Amino acid sequence: MGGLLGWPALVDIQKEILKRRTFAIISHPDAGKTTLTEKLLLYGGAVQLAGSVTARKNQRATTSDWMELERKRGISISSTVLQFDYNGYYINLLDTPGHKDFSEDTYRVLTAVDAVVMVIDSAKGIEAQTRKLFEVCRYRGVPIFTFMNKCDRPMRDPLALLDELEKVLGIGAFPVNWPIGTGFEFQGVFDRHEKQVYLFERTVGGQYRAPVSIGTLDDPIIRERLDDATFRKVSEELEMLSVAGEMFNEEEVLAGKITPVFFGSGINNFGVQLLLDGFLKYSPPPRPRVMAGTPISPENPAFSGFIFKIQANMDPRHRDRIAFIRVCSGQFERDMTVNHPRTGKKVRLSSSHKLFGNERETLNEAFPGDIIGLVGLPDFGIGDTLTTDPAISYKEIPRFTPEAFASLHNPNPSRYKQFRQGLDQLLQEGVIQVLSLRNSVVKTPLLAAVGPLQFEVVQFRLESEYGAPSRLETTPWTVLRWLPKGLNDAELDALALPTGAAIAFDITNHPVILFTNDWSANYFAQTNPKAPLSALPVEAD
Repeated sequence: MGGLLGWPALVDIQKEILKRRTFAIISHPDAGKTTLTEKLLLYGGAVQLAGSVTARKNQRATTSDWMELERKRGISISSTVLQFDYNGYYINLLDTPGHKDFSEDTYRVLTAVDAVVMVIDSAKGIEAQTRKLFEVCRYRGVPIFTFMNKCDRPMRDPLALLDELEKVLGIGAFPVNWPIGTGFEFQGVFDRHEKQVYLFERTVGGQYRAPVSIGTLDDPIIRERLDDATFRKVSEELEMLSVAGEMFNEEEVLAGKITPVFFGSGINNFGVQLLLDGFLKYSPPPRPRVMAGTPISPENPAFSGFIFKIQANMDPRHRDRIAFIRVCSGQFERDMTVNHPRTGKKVRLSSSHKLFGNERETLNEAFPGDIIGLVGLPDFGIGDTLTTDPAISYKEIPRFTPEAFASLHNPNPSRYKQFRQGLDQLLQEGVIQVLSLRNSVVKTPLLAAVGPLQFEVVQFRLESEYGAPSRLETTPWTVLRWLPKGLNDAELDALALPTGAAIAFDITNHPVILFTNDWSANYFAQTNPKAPLSALPVEAD
């Protein structure tokens, strides 16, 4: 009887799971990622007027880039969650930083999604950061959808772009639609599945949806807008693709072996609707998460999720911190009590929020695939599991090896409290690591990050959010390596360090060595064979 009584609820949860789409947009800087994010929101009905990344006078600032520094620099610095309903789907869209100095934040976000949209500048092709992020997605088996952006500007030959995708990234490329004209002659796309032509019209500043004409390639209304050369070129290319191109296979798309390719222009809204609809049609709903080799199904009745991001001061008026949790299984209900395996405590989740950039509203329930914002819980850390089943504990979040190091000083003793409080809260976000130098008399924080621009962000936020100016002192170190666990003081004293190297401890109190360059690290490894170095973090027991 209990099973029968529980069946309607189970069906409802399955229905909710199938509605969910959770994805991130990745790209090299300046490929148009944040602009495309705005346009997906525009077509998804989440905003009425698309914003501008550069926040020009009399234009709205980009919804997803809510920090003042982001608006000044015209780049995304912090990943943001944007949630909205569209065409029967509930979408969790995670906008990520493109700059390499913020790649650690992006990598963490990629642990929380079920698919990605990869944006490529059609004039430049595949760039360094795109390739790096693609490899992370491939390693995790995440399905990848490609948007060839800026087709209304001078661009490379579309066939050459497909060839580069296959040769450089080693993935099959199936163009779902094909550009009609390129560069300034770009007029629209041909949908290869529907055999329909979509011709676009420009709108002022790309602020509104682009008007579109639809018909077959031979329709008089379409044919009269195409000159003979364009019509002939498109017909020949489509014939070539049908004979020699990649075949569409949904299973291989979900396995990350084939990427569906869409052509368009985010800034002018060309092809954005087709991308959104095509992505939702072929992308997967939430899938099982593997824990110690055992898959945890989204339909598992136990609620579980993991924290992939912590952000301080999304609401500067309250100086709060918000933990972003990806729901993996079961149903979340506000005020529910869950286990926090890392601390062994039970926690009541009362302050839960739905997110849209820096805006939030109270959330009463959520399902697998959803991203929840939890406010005011100081014990939470990056990678923590929250669950009603104590046996579930995810290990989703990787740690990263920093490559930039700097000491941060408080030049104003009267602002010490603000400096200390601000630094502690910003470090809790986990994007910057803090090290303590061994045998150092002065307890100045040694900051370590994937890229030096992270230090600028910390300084900016310390002053703007906490009123605490700071002085940054760069260091000569560029390489960090972890030492084996369990070395005592005598063993550390016995190590023969190269000139300029120093021993420090990470946040888990594991010893590390800082080197000035790779040669120095290699020399240490040769002269200290009993103390092998690790380029990856040594995990705590």
